Amino acid sequence: MYSKITVTGHPVHPMLVGFPIAGYTGTLVGFAVYAANGQQFWLNLAIALNIAGVGTALLAALPGIADLALGIPRRSAARTVGIAHGGLNVAALGLFGASLAVYATHWDGPATGATPGLALSSAGLACTLGAGFLGWTLVQDYHVGIRLTPLQESDEQAVQSAELIHLHRGSHVA
Repeated sequence: MYSKITVTGHPVHPMLVGFPIAGYTGTLVGFAVYAANGQQFWLNLAIALNIAGVGTALLAALPGIADLALGIPRRSAARTVGIAHGGLNVAALGLFGASLAVYATHWDGPATGATPGLALSSAGLACTLGAGFLGWTLVQDYHVGIRLTPLQESDEQAVQSAELIHLHRGSHVA
C-alpha cells in the first residue's frame, strides 16, 4: 500500500475526494438551473457549492500530494499515472477557481449571465472525470491504497512489472 496518510490503515485521500466532486457537480447544476430560470437563488447555490468544492479540493489534495511524493515509487508507471491524475485535478481546481473569481461578487446581485460559469464548470467537471478515471487506475491497476494479503504481497512485484496486454482492432489471425 503506497498511501502514507492514513486513519487506522485506511487512506485519507480517497475519503475526501467525494466532497469536491459533489461541490463541483452541484456548481454545474446550479449554473445550469440559473441559466434556465435566472433566479438569484440558483446563482447563490452555484457560488456556495463552488466555494465548497474549491475548499475541499485543496483539503483532499494535501494527502494526495503526500501519497504521490512519499509513497509511490519513483520511475514507476503508477507515479506517471499519479502525476497525470494530480495535473487534471489542478486544472479542475483552476477552472473552478476562475469561475469563483467571476461570480463571487455577484452574491447579492446584480444577476449576471451564466455562460462563463457553465463553460468553466463544465470544463472543470470534465477534468475531474478524467482525474477520477486515473485515480481508479491507481487503485485497480497499481493497488495504491489497497491492503494486500500476504500471498498477494508476494506476487506484487511480478504484477507491477508485468507488461500490459493491448488489444488491437482489425488485426485478425487467420
